[in-house]
Amino acid sequence: MLYEDENILVADKESGVNAEAVFAALARRGETYFIHRLDRNTEGLLVFAKTKAAERELLAAFRERRVEKKYLALVFGRPAKRHAVEEAYLVKDGEGVRVSRRAEGEKIVTEYEIAQERGETTLLLVTLHTGKTHQIRAHLAFLGYPVVGDEKYGDHQKNRAAGAARQRLLSKELSVEGRGALSYLKGKKFVSSKNL
Repeated sequence: MLYEDENILVADKESGVNAEAVFAALARRGETYFIHRLDRNTEGLLVFAKTKAAERELLAAFRERRVEKKYLALVFGRPAKRHAVEEAYLVKDGEGVRVSRRAEGEKIVTEYEIAQERGETTLLLVTLHTGKTHQIRAHLAFLGYPVVGDEKYGDHQKNRAAGAARQRLLSKELSVEGRGALSYLKGKKFVSSKNL
């Protein structure tokens, strides 16, 4: 557990663990409410509510985009721009999602900044302005910078050559502009102890 008070729990999930398994373990300790998910192979921060009032406020904060989530993503290649805010559309299909420039599906906005260049790979700091299913992985792959180790949207040949057995995506920072019972969270930032 990274943080816990009378209203919320913030967990630092391992790669390969389902968010539902983290929730089940926490729920055995007492009243716990599921707020958001991370993909099984994405590691990092998850927030859970411990009271009904905290659940309502956290769900409202996510819906109203008062939650800021930053990720670290290790990708193949190097973006031409050091910083960009990219817009596209995410379309769900039977296999997962696909990204398109045409106005179909749900609009997505993904911001990235180069944090470190590492030879054939680049570490990106990614900020989600919309939070849709597989958004980071699918959008970065669409832009030509697949996440290292991503078997769904990534470059299978490069993953094999690099010996990348797991996805290199980390939910690094989370902050909530809390209101009401959670107003004390305003200005507080939770940071994962993990790195890529």
